[in-house]
Amino acid sequence: MALFVSTDCFLPNLQSRLGFVHLDGHDRFCGSTTFLHLHKAPQKSKSPSFSLSTHASEIKPLIVVQGKGRSSSTQTAAVRHLMGSVTKTHGLHFAVVVARFNEIITKALLEGALSTFKNYSVQDEDIDVVWVPGCFEVGVVAERLGKSNKYHVILCIGAVIKGDTTHYDAVANSAASGVLSAGLNSGVPCIFSVLTCEDMDQAINRAGGKSGNKGAEAALTAIEMASLFEHHLK
Repeated sequence: MALFVSTDCFLPNLQSRLGFVHLDGHDRFCGSTTFLHLHKAPQKSKSPSFSLSTHASEIKPLIVVQGKGRSSSTQTAAVRHLMGSVTKTHGLHFAVVVARFNEIITKALLEGALSTFKNYSVQDEDIDVVWVPGCFEVGVVAERLGKSNKYHVILCIGAVIKGDTTHYDAVANSAASGVLSAGLNSGVPCIFSVLTCEDMDQAINRAGGKSGNKGAEAALTAIEMASLFEHHLK
């Protein structure tokens, strides 16, 4: 069988046990990629023979395992982690779709989002705000904006507050599915920042109150997603 093993750092400890050959009168263990070749000896011999070779060029470690009637090889490589950055905002363009219904809440969410954009160096001319009547209309407008190829991300802002009827459930579910469909159909990230609250107090707390500003949080997500798509997923 043939076994290839990267031996950059552990060969010095095993030199006396494995019987290495010396190349040019020197031991070569670290500083270049080293391979140990294990050749199957004749059938009558129980002991395998060894030879040591070095390659000056950088080679990815290759492990070859051969068994009875089968062999497999695996080439290792560095794992890449792709992430968006909130500091690389130059050249990114954003659209913000805002529902007018419950404007006292949605306007506060918008202000939080615009403040975050400014804090992270997004220019005013790179932001377009589009107002729609209510949350039900947010999805279709977001999809149209995404398909225009003018924006890297669409931020969707709204507020649905529960009342005495089941209308709340229909609007909240439709708003969520609409924003999701907009992103999937346009290929542009659509960030969901529609509050669905039991009462007005909950909404106020999430629009700059004690629970923070969800519009500001969504804007940060929008920046990261825009960076991810622009710099890594084009």
